[in-house]
Amino acid sequence: MRLQKYLAHCGVASRRKSETIIMEGRVQVNGQVVLFPGTQVKEGDQVLVDHKEIRPEGNVYILLNKPKGVVSTSSDKHANQTLLDLIHTKKRLYSVGRLDKETTGLLILTNDGDLTFKLTHPSRHVTKTYRCTVRGKVSETDLEQLRLGPVISLDDGTSYKTHRAKVQVIKENRGSTVLEMMISEGKKRQIRKMCAAVGHPVIHLERTAIGSLRDPGLSPGKWRYLTQEEIIQLKAEH
Repeated sequence: MRLQKYLAHCGVASRRKSETIIMEGRVQVNGQVVLFPGTQVKEGDQVLVDHKEIRPEGNVYILLNKPKGVVSTSSDKHANQTLLDLIHTKKRLYSVGRLDKETTGLLILTNDGDLTFKLTHPSRHVTKTYRCTVRGKVSETDLEQLRLGPVISLDDGTSYKTHRAKVQVIKENRGSTVLEMMISEGKKRQIRKMCAAVGHPVIHLERTAIGSLRDPGLSPGKWRYLTQEEIIQLKAEH
């Protein structure tokens, strides 16, 4: 097994983050520092990360309905509340993707680095579904712009044309519109930036599905373990 995959399998971090940990010189195999993520690890090899031995652990898969105000990270000394504050586990779990502090909805937490890699890699095109309340009445022209992919600004100052999206109006209120939006990429604050780009700032944003995974009965702040059927389905998502 390749070293970065072994680290992910042991729950150290996602496969991509494990590559960084290796190249930083923090990993030893049989007493030797290894800098190449593709190094093969055999049964019986001793692997240390930051001088601590790691071994494969049983995989855990949790679905959490993140409430507003919670930071999508396992640990953040500047945050009032993180994901693990809601779950209370000794397992090293990582969020599969992120939601900004003000966005609510479904998040997967797991120590399965392979699944994290599959669900977050751009080539997989796993769809995320959002219920989005925006200011104003959204015209057909605005909807078409969202569907074709508006240009947004990224944090590095560059412009980016988003991929095509599925968008439909769920409800029209006085002064606001509720949309369902489905995207298959995950730029930082993408939905908010897409809506702002067509003149309709977001009032409230909730992720309602990850691929085929939904649970409308899961209350904000609550969590549950995924079923075996859900895990199998997620691993097959593309």
